[in-house]
Amino acid sequence: MGMTMTQKILAAHAGLDSVTAGQLIEAKLDLVLGNDITSPVAINELEKAGVDKIFDREKIALVMDHFTPNKDIKAAQQVKKVRTFAKKYDVLNYFDVGQMGIEHALLPEQGLVSPGDCVIGADSHTCTYGALGAFSTGVGSTDMAAGMATGRTWFKVPSAIKFVLTGKPQGWVTGKDVILHIIGMIGVDGARYKSMEFTGDGVKNLSMDSRLCIANMAIEAGAKNGIFPVDEVTEEYCKDRCRRAPVVYTADSDAEYDETYTIDLSKLRPTVAFPHLPENTRTVDEIGRNEVKIDQSVIGSCTNGRLEDLRAAAAILKGRKVANDVRCIVIPGTQTIYLQAMREGLLETFIEAGAIVSTPTCGPCLGGHMGILAENEKAVSTTNRNFIGRMGHITSEIYLASPAVAAASAVTGYITDPDTL
Repeated sequence: MGMTMTQKILAAHAGLDSVTAGQLIEAKLDLVLGNDITSPVAINELEKAGVDKIFDREKIALVMDHFTPNKDIKAAQQVKKVRTFAKKYDVLNYFDVGQMGIEHALLPEQGLVSPGDCVIGADSHTCTYGALGAFSTGVGSTDMAAGMATGRTWFKVPSAIKFVLTGKPQGWVTGKDVILHIIGMIGVDGARYKSMEFTGDGVKNLSMDSRLCIANMAIEAGAKNGIFPVDEVTEEYCKDRCRRAPVVYTADSDAEYDETYTIDLSKLRPTVAFPHLPENTRTVDEIGRNEVKIDQSVIGSCTNGRLEDLRAAAAILKGRKVANDVRCIVIPGTQTIYLQAMREGLLETFIEAGAIVSTPTCGPCLGGHMGILAENEKAVSTTNRNFIGRMGHITSEIYLASPAVAAASAVTGYITDPDTL
Protein backbone atom coordinates (compact mmCIF):
# COMPACT_ATOMS: atom_id res chain seq x y z
CA MET A 1 0.00 0.00 0.00
CA GLY A 2 1.27 3.50 -0.84
CA MET A 3 2.12 6.22 1.64
CA THR A 4 1.14 9.87 2.04
CA MET A 5 3.74 12.66 2.21
CA THR A 6 3.65 12.64 5.99
CA GLN A 7 3.99 8.87 6.21
CA LYS A 8 7.03 8.94 3.91
CA ILE A 9 8.77 11.57 6.03
CA LEU A 10 8.06 9.66 9.23
CA ALA A 11 9.22 6.38 7.72
CA ALA A 12 12.50 7.94 6.62
CA HIS A 13 13.13 9.47 10.04
CA ALA A 14 12.31 6.17 11.75
CA GLY A 15 14.69 4.27 9.48
CA LEU A 16 11.85 2.15 8.08
CA ASP A 17 10.94 1.24 4.52
CA SER A 18 7.29 1.99 5.17
CA VAL A 19 4.78 2.86 7.87
CA THR A 20 1.01 2.59 8.16
CA ALA A 21 -1.61 4.69 9.91
CA GLY A 22 -1.79 3.89 13.61
CA GLN A 23 1.72 2.47 13.81
CA LEU A 24 3.89 3.59 16.74
CA ILE A 25 7.37 4.69 15.73
CA GLU A 26 10.43 6.44 17.13
CA ALA A 27 11.81 9.08 14.80
CA LYS A 28 14.92 11.25 14.59
CA LEU A 29 14.33 14.98 14.86
CA ASP A 30 15.75 17.75 12.71
CA LEU A 31 14.60 20.54 15.03
CA VAL A 32 13.15 20.94 18.52
CA LEU A 33 11.39 24.24 19.28
CA GLY A 34 10.36 25.97 22.47
CA ASN A 35 9.22 29.43 23.54
CA ASP A 36 9.25 31.52 26.70
CA ILE A 37 6.17 29.77 28.12
CA THR A 38 6.93 26.14 27.29
CA SER A 39 10.75 26.05 27.44
CA PRO A 40 11.03 26.72 31.20
CA VAL A 41 8.84 23.67 31.88
CA ALA A 42 11.02 21.51 29.62
CA ILE A 43 14.20 22.82 31.25
CA ASN A 44 12.80 22.03 34.71
CA GLU A 45 12.09 18.46 33.58
CA LEU A 46 15.65 18.03 32.30
CA GLU A 47 17.04 19.33 35.57
CA LYS A 48 14.80 17.05 37.64
CA ALA A 49 15.95 14.06 35.59
CA GLY A 50 19.60 15.00 36.04
CA VAL A 51 20.16 15.47 32.31
CA ASP A 52 23.17 17.69 31.67
CA LYS A 53 23.42 17.65 27.88
CA ILE A 54 21.49 18.41 24.71
CA PHE A 55 21.59 16.33 21.56
CA ASP A 56 22.65 19.08 19.14
CA ARG A 57 23.21 22.79 19.83
CA GLU A 58 22.28 23.61 16.21
CA LYS A 59 19.00 21.66 16.19
CA ILE A 60 17.28 23.38 19.09
CA ALA A 61 15.48 26.71 18.69
CA LEU A 62 14.39 28.79 21.67
CA VAL A 63 12.24 31.79 20.73
CA MET A 64 11.19 34.39 23.27
CA ASP A 65 7.93 35.66 21.78
CA HIS A 66 4.83 35.20 23.91
CA PHE A 67 5.47 37.79 26.64
CA THR A 68 8.41 39.59 25.06
CA PRO A 69 9.41 42.31 25.75
CA ASN A 70 8.63 41.04 29.23
CA LYS A 71 5.31 42.27 30.57
CA ASP A 72 5.93 41.54 34.26
CA ILE A 73 8.34 39.96 36.74
CA LYS A 74 7.10 36.40 36.12
CA ALA A 75 7.62 36.76 32.36
CA ALA A 76 11.10 38.20 32.95
CA GLN A 77 12.02 35.29 35.23
CA GLN A 78 10.88 32.75 32.64
CA VAL A 79 12.94 34.35 29.89
CA LYS A 80 15.95 34.59 32.21
CA LYS A 81 15.73 30.85 32.85
CA VAL A 82 15.72 30.08 29.12
CA ARG A 83 18.48 32.61 28.43
CA THR A 84 20.67 30.99 31.10
CA PHE A 85 20.01 27.52 29.67
CA ALA A 86 20.81 28.67 26.13
CA LYS A 87 24.08 30.19 27.26
CA LYS A 88 25.06 27.13 29.32
CA TYR A 89 24.63 24.75 26.39
CA ASP A 90 25.66 27.24 23.69
CA VAL A 91 22.32 26.90 21.87
CA LEU A 92 22.90 28.45 18.46
CA ASN A 93 19.31 29.44 17.70
CA TYR A 94 18.27 31.52 20.69
CA PHE A 95 16.12 34.54 19.79
CA ASP A 96 15.38 37.37 22.22
CA VAL A 97 14.76 41.11 22.03
CA GLY A 98 16.67 42.53 19.08
CA GLN A 99 16.59 39.33 17.05
CA MET A 100 13.10 38.38 18.04
CA GLY A 101 10.07 37.33 16.09
CA ILE A 102 6.96 35.22 16.49
CA GLU A 103 8.36 31.68 16.41
CA HIS A 104 6.33 30.33 13.49
CA ALA A 105 7.11 33.35 11.34
CA LEU A 106 10.76 33.45 12.43
CA LEU A 107 11.87 29.85 11.88
CA PRO A 108 10.91 29.60 8.19
CA GLU A 109 12.33 33.06 7.55
CA GLN A 110 15.65 32.06 9.15
CA GLY A 111 15.83 28.85 7.10
CA LEU A 112 15.71 26.64 10.19
CA VAL A 113 13.15 24.31 8.59
CA SER A 114 13.70 22.58 5.24
CA PRO A 115 11.45 20.42 3.05
CA GLY A 116 11.44 16.83 4.30
CA ASP A 117 12.33 17.74 7.91
CA CYS A 118 10.79 16.21 11.01
CA VAL A 119 10.13 18.96 13.57
CA ILE A 120 8.49 19.13 16.98
CA GLY A 121 7.73 22.19 19.03
CA ALA A 122 6.19 22.82 22.41
CA ASP A 123 3.54 25.01 20.81
CA SER A 124 0.45 23.74 19.03
CA HIS A 125 1.01 25.88 15.93
CA THR A 126 4.29 24.16 15.13
CA CYS A 127 2.27 22.55 12.33
CA THR A 128 2.99 25.77 10.37
CA TYR A 129 6.11 24.32 8.74
CA GLY A 130 4.12 21.83 6.70
CA ALA A 131 3.85 24.70 4.22
CA LEU A 132 7.46 23.89 3.31
CA GLY A 133 6.82 20.19 2.76
CA ALA A 134 8.06 19.23 6.23
CA PHE A 135 6.39 17.15 8.93
CA SER A 136 5.96 19.39 11.96
CA THR A 137 3.69 19.11 14.94
CA GLY A 138 3.12 20.46 18.42
CA VAL A 139 4.01 18.47 21.54
CA GLY A 140 4.00 18.96 25.29
CA SER A 141 6.90 20.41 27.23
CA THR A 142 7.96 17.00 28.58
CA ASP A 143 8.21 15.65 25.03
CA MET A 144 10.20 18.76 24.15
CA ALA A 145 12.57 17.97 27.03
CA ALA A 146 13.08 14.41 25.80
CA GLY A 147 13.62 15.71 22.27
CA MET A 148 16.25 18.21 23.41
CA ALA A 149 18.10 15.48 25.30
CA THR A 150 17.94 12.65 22.76
CA GLY A 151 17.05 14.11 19.37
CA ARG A 152 14.28 11.56 19.06
CA THR A 153 10.60 11.20 19.90
CA TRP A 154 7.72 8.82 19.32
CA PHE A 155 4.72 9.26 17.06
CA LYS A 156 1.57 7.42 16.18
CA VAL A 157 1.53 7.59 12.40
CA PRO A 158 -1.53 9.61 11.35
CA SER A 159 -4.02 8.74 8.65
CA ALA A 160 -4.76 11.53 6.19
CA ILE A 161 -7.38 13.71 4.53
CA LYS A 162 -6.70 15.00 1.02
CA PHE A 163 -7.74 18.51 0.02
CA VAL A 164 -7.64 18.96 -3.75
CA LEU A 165 -7.37 22.69 -4.45
CA THR A 166 -8.38 24.00 -7.86
CA GLY A 167 -8.74 27.47 -9.36
CA LYS A 168 -7.26 30.77 -8.21
CA PRO A 169 -8.33 32.99 -5.29
CA GLN A 170 -10.11 36.15 -6.39
CA GLY A 171 -10.04 39.67 -4.98
CA TRP A 172 -9.10 39.87 -1.30
CA VAL A 173 -9.31 36.10 -0.73
CA THR A 174 -6.10 34.67 0.80
CA GLY A 175 -4.94 31.63 2.71
CA LYS A 176 -6.82 32.75 5.83
CA ASP A 177 -10.11 32.54 3.97
CA VAL A 178 -9.16 29.13 2.56
CA ILE A 179 -8.46 27.58 5.95
CA LEU A 180 -11.46 29.22 7.63
CA HIS A 181 -13.64 27.83 4.83
CA ILE A 182 -12.20 24.36 5.38
CA ILE A 183 -12.62 24.47 9.17
CA GLY A 184 -16.17 25.71 8.70
CA MET A 185 -16.76 22.76 6.39
CA ILE A 186 -15.24 19.91 8.44
CA GLY A 187 -15.40 21.34 11.98
CA VAL A 188 -12.83 21.82 14.71
CA ASP A 189 -12.48 18.07 15.19
CA GLY A 190 -12.94 17.07 11.55
CA ALA A 191 -9.27 16.15 11.14
CA ARG A 192 -8.57 14.91 14.66
CA TYR A 193 -5.06 13.36 14.78
CA LYS A 194 -4.95 13.24 10.98
CA SER A 195 -2.66 14.75 8.41
CA MET A 196 -4.27 17.43 6.23
CA GLU A 197 -2.58 17.03 2.83
CA PHE A 198 -3.09 19.85 0.33
CA THR A 199 -2.68 19.13 -3.35
CA GLY A 200 -4.12 19.99 -6.76
CA ASP A 201 -3.48 22.56 -9.48
CA GLY A 202 -4.74 25.37 -7.25
CA VAL A 203 -1.76 25.03 -4.89
CA LYS A 204 0.46 26.92 -7.34
CA ASN A 205 -1.84 29.94 -6.95
CA LEU A 206 -1.15 30.18 -3.23
CA SER A 207 1.84 32.22 -2.06
CA MET A 208 4.16 30.88 0.61
CA ASP A 209 2.67 33.32 3.11
CA SER A 210 -0.80 31.91 2.38
CA ARG A 211 0.47 28.33 2.70
CA LEU A 212 2.11 29.10 6.04
CA CYS A 213 -1.20 30.54 7.24
CA ILE A 214 -3.16 27.48 6.11
CA ALA A 215 -0.74 24.98 7.65
CA ASN A 216 -0.65 27.06 10.84
CA MET A 217 -4.37 26.56 11.40
CA ALA A 218 -4.47 22.84 10.64
CA ILE A 219 -4.51 22.34 14.40
CA GLU A 220 -7.76 24.31 14.58
CA ALA A 221 -9.37 21.40 12.71
CA GLY A 222 -7.80 19.01 15.22
CA ALA A 223 -5.13 17.84 12.77
CA LYS A 224 -1.78 16.34 13.71
CA ASN A 225 -0.23 18.33 10.88
CA GLY A 226 -0.91 20.05 7.59
CA ILE A 227 1.40 19.63 4.61
CA PHE A 228 1.90 21.05 1.12
CA PRO A 229 3.81 19.57 -1.83
CA VAL A 230 7.21 21.00 -2.68
CA ASP A 231 6.92 22.99 -5.91
CA GLU A 232 8.47 26.04 -7.60
CA VAL A 233 7.04 28.36 -4.94
CA THR A 234 8.67 26.28 -2.20
CA GLU A 235 11.97 26.05 -4.04
CA GLU A 236 12.09 29.80 -4.60
CA TYR A 237 11.36 30.46 -0.93
CA CYS A 238 14.04 27.99 0.23
CA LYS A 239 16.73 29.13 -2.19
CA ASP A 240 19.69 30.68 -0.33
CA ARG A 241 17.67 30.36 2.89
CA CYS A 242 17.41 26.78 4.18
CA ARG A 243 20.33 25.58 6.27
CA ARG A 244 19.76 21.91 5.45
CA ALA A 245 19.49 20.44 1.98
CA PRO A 246 15.82 19.96 1.07
CA VAL A 247 14.52 16.40 0.73
CA VAL A 248 11.41 16.16 -1.41
CA TYR A 249 8.74 13.57 -0.67
CA THR A 250 5.63 13.03 -2.78
CA ALA A 251 2.56 10.99 -1.95
CA ASP A 252 2.18 7.67 -3.74
CA SER A 253 -0.59 7.42 -6.32
CA ASP A 254 -2.16 4.63 -4.25
CA ALA A 255 -1.82 6.39 -0.91
CA GLU A 256 -4.88 5.89 1.26
CA TYR A 257 -6.98 8.82 2.51
CA ASP A 258 -9.86 8.78 4.95
CA GLU A 259 -11.66 11.50 2.97
CA THR A 260 -11.03 13.64 -0.10
CA TYR A 261 -12.42 17.14 -0.58
CA THR A 262 -12.21 19.29 -3.69
CA ILE A 263 -12.23 23.06 -3.19
CA ASP A 264 -12.44 25.60 -6.01
CA LEU A 265 -10.44 28.57 -4.73
CA SER A 266 -12.05 30.89 -7.26
CA LYS A 267 -15.44 30.40 -5.59
CA LEU A 268 -14.32 31.40 -2.09
CA ARG A 269 -15.20 34.71 -0.46
CA PRO A 270 -13.61 36.54 2.48
CA THR A 271 -14.64 34.52 5.52
CA VAL A 272 -15.07 35.33 9.21
CA ALA A 273 -15.20 32.90 12.15
CA PHE A 274 -17.70 34.08 14.75
CA PRO A 275 -17.32 33.36 18.50
CA HIS A 276 -16.47 31.05 20.06
CA LEU A 277 -15.06 28.45 17.66
CA PRO A 278 -13.11 28.69 14.39
CA GLU A 279 -15.78 26.50 12.76
CA ASN A 280 -18.50 29.16 13.20
CA THR A 281 -17.81 30.68 9.80
CA ARG A 282 -19.77 33.08 7.63
CA THR A 283 -18.70 34.82 4.45
CA VAL A 284 -18.76 38.62 4.34
CA ASP A 285 -21.81 38.32 2.09
CA GLU A 286 -23.68 36.69 4.96
CA ILE A 287 -22.87 39.43 7.49
CA GLY A 288 -25.00 42.56 7.69
CA ARG A 289 -23.14 45.82 7.02
CA ASN A 290 -23.63 47.12 10.57
CA GLU A 291 -24.26 43.79 12.26
CA VAL A 292 -21.10 43.42 14.37
CA LYS A 293 -19.67 46.56 15.98
CA ILE A 294 -16.04 46.16 17.03
CA ASP A 295 -13.85 47.78 19.66
CA GLN A 296 -10.50 46.47 18.43
CA SER A 297 -8.78 45.20 15.28
CA VAL A 298 -5.63 43.10 15.58
CA ILE A 299 -3.45 42.47 12.51
CA GLY A 300 -0.56 40.11 13.24
CA SER A 301 0.26 36.79 14.98
CA CYS A 302 1.96 33.60 13.76
CA THR A 303 -1.00 33.23 11.40
CA ASN A 304 -1.08 36.62 9.66
CA GLY A 305 1.87 38.79 10.67
CA ARG A 306 3.88 38.29 7.48
CA LEU A 307 4.78 40.86 4.86
CA GLU A 308 1.96 39.88 2.49
CA ASP A 309 -0.48 40.39 5.35
CA LEU A 310 0.85 43.82 6.22
CA ARG A 311 0.77 44.87 2.57
CA ALA A 312 -2.89 43.88 2.31
CA ALA A 313 -3.81 45.78 5.46
CA ALA A 314 -1.86 48.84 4.31
CA ALA A 315 -3.59 48.78 0.92
CA ILE A 316 -6.93 49.05 2.73
CA LEU A 317 -5.81 51.69 5.24
CA LYS A 318 -3.95 53.91 2.75
CA GLY A 319 -5.63 57.33 2.72
CA ARG A 320 -8.23 56.22 5.27
CA LYS A 321 -8.65 56.60 9.04
CA VAL A 322 -9.34 54.06 11.75
CA ALA A 323 -12.76 54.72 13.30
CA ASN A 324 -12.62 56.93 16.39
CA ASP A 325 -13.86 54.23 18.75
CA VAL A 326 -11.67 51.42 17.39
CA ARG A 327 -8.17 50.45 18.52
CA CYS A 328 -6.17 49.05 15.59
CA ILE A 329 -3.00 47.16 16.56
CA VAL A 330 -0.53 45.99 13.89
CA ILE A 331 2.10 43.41 14.90
CA PRO A 332 4.80 42.48 12.35
CA GLY A 333 5.83 38.83 12.68
CA THR A 334 9.60 39.37 12.83
CA GLN A 335 12.24 42.08 12.95
CA THR A 336 12.98 41.44 9.27
CA ILE A 337 9.31 41.89 8.35
CA TYR A 338 9.17 45.01 10.53
CA LEU A 339 12.20 46.48 8.76
CA GLN A 340 10.91 45.69 5.28
CA ALA A 341 7.50 47.13 6.14
CA MET A 342 9.23 50.29 7.29
CA ARG A 343 11.24 50.52 4.07
CA GLU A 344 8.08 50.09 2.00
CA GLY A 345 6.28 52.85 3.90
CA LEU A 346 3.71 50.46 5.38
CA LEU A 347 4.37 51.57 8.94
CA GLU A 348 3.85 55.17 7.94
CA THR A 349 0.52 54.19 6.36
CA PHE A 350 -0.59 52.43 9.55
CA ILE A 351 0.37 55.31 11.82
CA GLU A 352 -1.18 57.96 9.58
CA ALA A 353 -4.39 55.92 9.58
CA GLY A 354 -4.47 55.97 13.37
CA ALA A 355 -3.21 52.45 14.05
CA ILE A 356 -0.30 51.54 16.32
CA VAL A 357 2.61 49.29 15.35
CA SER A 358 4.00 46.86 17.93
CA THR A 359 7.35 45.14 18.26
CA PRO A 360 7.17 41.53 16.97
CA THR A 361 5.39 39.47 19.64
CA CYS A 362 2.45 37.12 20.09
CA GLY A 363 0.83 40.04 21.93
CA PRO A 364 -2.88 39.78 22.69
CA CYS A 365 -3.46 36.56 20.66
CA LEU A 366 -3.32 34.32 23.73
CA GLY A 367 -4.42 36.99 26.18
CA GLY A 368 -0.77 37.87 26.68
CA HIS A 369 -0.35 41.63 26.62
CA MET A 370 -0.63 44.76 24.46
CA GLY A 371 -4.29 44.57 23.53
CA ILE A 372 -6.28 42.61 26.12
CA LEU A 373 -10.05 42.91 25.80
CA ALA A 374 -12.30 44.25 28.55
CA GLU A 375 -15.78 43.11 29.52
CA ASN A 376 -18.15 42.69 26.53
CA GLU A 377 -15.63 44.09 24.04
CA LYS A 378 -15.45 42.69 20.51
CA ALA A 379 -12.34 42.30 18.36
CA VAL A 380 -11.82 41.30 14.78
CA SER A 381 -8.46 39.56 14.70
CA THR A 382 -6.15 37.85 12.21
CA THR A 383 -5.12 35.38 14.93
CA ASN A 384 -6.07 31.70 14.97
CA ARG A 385 -8.33 31.08 17.97
CA ASN A 386 -11.50 32.70 19.25
CA PHE A 387 -12.30 30.61 22.32
CA ILE A 388 -14.10 32.10 25.32
CA GLY A 389 -11.73 34.43 27.17
CA ARG A 390 -8.90 33.81 24.70
CA MET A 391 -8.01 37.49 24.33
CA GLY A 392 -9.14 38.83 27.67
CA HIS A 393 -12.37 39.08 29.64
CA ILE A 394 -14.57 36.00 29.60
CA THR A 395 -17.45 38.01 28.10
CA SER A 396 -15.35 39.45 25.27
CA GLU A 397 -15.70 38.16 21.71
CA ILE A 398 -13.20 37.45 18.93
CA TYR A 399 -14.02 37.32 15.22
CA LEU A 400 -11.28 35.68 13.14
CA ALA A 401 -10.62 37.17 9.72
CA SER A 402 -8.00 38.03 7.12
CA PRO A 403 -5.85 41.19 7.29
CA ALA A 404 -7.97 42.82 4.56
CA VAL A 405 -11.20 42.25 6.49
CA ALA A 406 -9.58 43.31 9.77
CA ALA A 407 -8.30 46.54 8.21
CA ALA A 408 -11.61 47.34 6.50
CA SER A 409 -13.43 46.71 9.77
CA ALA A 410 -11.07 49.04 11.61
CA VAL A 411 -12.06 51.81 9.20
CA THR A 412 -15.83 51.38 9.49
CA GLY A 413 -16.03 50.17 13.09
CA TYR A 414 -18.05 47.15 11.99
CA ILE A 415 -17.04 43.82 10.43
CA THR A 416 -16.84 44.83 6.79
CA ASP A 417 -16.32 43.37 3.33
CA PRO A 418 -13.19 45.16 2.01
CA ASP A 419 -14.80 45.38 -1.44
CA THR A 420 -17.46 47.74 -0.05
CA LEU A 421 -15.06 50.48 1.02
